[in-house]
Amino acid sequence: MESVHQALRVLEVVNRCSSGVNLTQIARETKLPQLVLARAVEQLVRASLATPVGPDAYVAGHALLLGETDGADGRGHLRETLAWLRDAVGAAVYVARYTDGEVAITQYADGPAAPVVEEWVDFRVAAHASAVGKALLAQLDHDDRRDHLARHRLAPFTPHTLTSRHVLFRQLDERPPGTPLLDLQEYALGTVCAAVPITAGPNPECVALSIPVPDPGRLKQAARILQSEAAAVLLALIVAGSTRPTVRRPEDTILSTSA
Repeated sequence: MESVHQALRVLEVVNRCSSGVNLTQIARETKLPQLVLARAVEQLVRASLATPVGPDAYVAGHALLLGETDGADGRGHLRETLAWLRDAVGAAVYVARYTDGEVAITQYADGPAAPVVEEWVDFRVAAHASAVGKALLAQLDHDDRRDHLARHRLAPFTPHTLTSRHVLFRQLDERPPGTPLLDLQEYALGTVCAAVPITAGPNPECVALSIPVPDPGRLKQAARILQSEAAAVLLALIVAGSTRPTVRRPEDTILSTSA
């Protein structure tokens, strides 16, 4: 998720300079290398958060200027992004948020060749057994995790479900930075999932996928694509007004450190 962090640093500079700003000034203020800066600007332009106004010069895009956007355009862009990601990974994709102490699926994209996982147990009580839930719990502090699991016990949904709080916390805390969270038939037999944190605001969020066959090779490949394109989803959420970016100094941590 470092690419999103970089894009938001560029966005801060562009948004502050209402009359436009060139790449030289953006590079000076963000201290980003040339190729990294070019990629960040490309992401912002594609997400309508920045608009070119001349050779190597940019102003805030219409999505950012409209604040919450006009609704339909932003949500349409998000749907297109999720549909594109669905086709890229060859699986149903989901956006989830931890809000009011519960796991909530807020967006998804499926299709005939990419069916959603059957919710045979409410996702709100299965955070310990789902990739979505793990990606959200990983972004909570120890006390908030304990509070969640005090309300939702670690029930065994399949023979693969992790039911030890100690082991679960260790799995979340010792995960190498940047690696996706996995569900290897822990929620439902025959289904594997992966999720990547994409938090930029006050509520933990993640983007995830589910594959209705326990194929480790296919999951690994899909998870790699999911991870590389998670930035596009977060920027689309910003455009849709579903997630508001936290604008801070470049040296501050904008994204969740678990991402």
